[in-house]
Amino acid sequence: MAVMRPAIMGRNGVVASAHPAASLAGLKVLMNGGNAVDAAVAIASTLNVAEPYMSGLGGDGVMMITTPGADAPIALDYLGMAPKNVKPGEMTPDDTINGPKAPLVPGAAKGWFTALERFGTKSAGDLFADAIDLAENGSPVTHKNSEFIGNNAFRVEPWDFARQTLLPNGTAPKHHSLLHQPRLAKTYRALSEDGPDAIYKGSIGEEMCRSIQQAGGFLSMEDLAALQVNWLDPISTTFHDYKIFGAPPPTCTFEYLELLRMMENEDLPSLGHNSADYLHLLIEGVKLASADRIQYAMRSDFDHSGLLTKDYAKQQFGRIDRQVAAQGMGERYGETAPDALSPGQPGRKNGEHTTHFAVVDADGMAVNVTQSIGSPLGSGFMAGETGILMNNFLDWTDLDPDSPNAMEPGKPMENCMSPGQIYMDGKFYGTLGTPGSWGILQTTPQMMLNLLVHGMNIQEAIEAPRVRFMGGKHVLAEERIDAGVLSELERRGHEIERAGLMTYSVGGGHGTYRDPETGVMSAGADPRRDGYAMGW
Repeated sequence: MAVMRPAIMGRNGVVASAHPAASLAGLKVLMNGGNAVDAAVAIASTLNVAEPYMSGLGGDGVMMITTPGADAPIALDYLGMAPKNVKPGEMTPDDTINGPKAPLVPGAAKGWFTALERFGTKSAGDLFADAIDLAENGSPVTHKNSEFIGNNAFRVEPWDFARQTLLPNGTAPKHHSLLHQPRLAKTYRALSEDGPDAIYKGSIGEEMCRSIQQAGGFLSMEDLAALQVNWLDPISTTFHDYKIFGAPPPTCTFEYLELLRMMENEDLPSLGHNSADYLHLLIEGVKLASADRIQYAMRSDFDHSGLLTKDYAKQQFGRIDRQVAAQGMGERYGETAPDALSPGQPGRKNGEHTTHFAVVDADGMAVNVTQSIGSPLGSGFMAGETGILMNNFLDWTDLDPDSPNAMEPGKPMENCMSPGQIYMDGKFYGTLGTPGSWGILQTTPQMMLNLLVHGMNIQEAIEAPRVRFMGGKHVLAEERIDAGVLSELERRGHEIERAGLMTYSVGGGHGTYRDPETGVMSAGADPRRDGYAMGW
């Protein structure tokens, strides 16, 4: 397949992230003797500055780590919960999206430092150096930076600190200008000296909570002190000769693992990549797996492993009409037409804005991370003098008390940050992941199928044209897919929205691959955003 970029290769390490400055920060750490966890933290902090609308200290995330020689990864969940004083009955939908009432407890700093405490070899001061430099001296504004900030300026316009920082001169910064964030630089210096306590027990957290409460929000020091980050065993499923791992609920990795298990029932190579038959089965499988996610993700009394069995996958796959598009549910609870597909019943006998990055080092340690502040620019609210842009993850919960994902004080959210790792014969093989809200759970398996079924290299797997089911029969499709294929999908009842040759609405994937014979590593980055891969 023709691609815009090559797969980047290295003997000593590779990195891929959503911004060149962040990838460079990670590569420099590897070249200076750091490991993949060290590099991941450098990348994460630099993305906070260079890509401020996607992730940062005001948000949460999930990290997958393979240690050298391991036969499975481990997961680190640094996802916050709703503040204990949140009042769902008094919240409006707008309150959950914009402003000081919208944030969950931010877990990023605690997650990064927890990973460093267990696996890191470098000091936080060393790892935050690039982030501090860019924040103090200015981060060059890319075309995508300007576009994302400009399209979402309405989120920050009502809030003084955010408006002053992100809309200098009252408008989005133009490309080739410099974006300065001196308050954020000061926060990173404090974290370098005092560690995460600066936020969760100290003056940065106090300023964060003061500013939020003064503006009418809920976050308190008690909430920050109560935050727990968790080392977790991953969930997994097999796909032919491969084993795919991801984080357990409330992360929704099981949706795309279920989809891959369903697709295992078909001779996919014979259908051809992105043929009408192939895409029809993929889209219909997405509808079924998505319905299960909406129904089961937040049920603590439910055994999610039942969704990943061979028998259940065959049962679900058998529900697909190969010629007619079904009415799917929406992306979340309540977005359901009367004739929409119902969730499956495992165990019963037949009767979009986030960031993702990845690192592999010379010793075989592999890390990939998905993290977010929710919508572009999060809640739009910057927490006073901290320079931290806060998340709006309460929008990822539901105000309807009957929803399994209903907003409740102290409750985590259903979350789609789902970095995946692939193993073959008990050994690390590769990583893939993407931003894209609920589309994460569709883009990730498409990239995996490109890599594992269609023989693409890691860059080809990421660049290849994609689709995204949006609810009902609505499907977003990139127009590099053959026009005849899209017309045939419409004949089968799919409502196709043609979205140009490339659109970031289908994600911005990043991934790595390690050749099982030579050990040579490669990395791929998505040109749909500012993605960039580097190797050494």
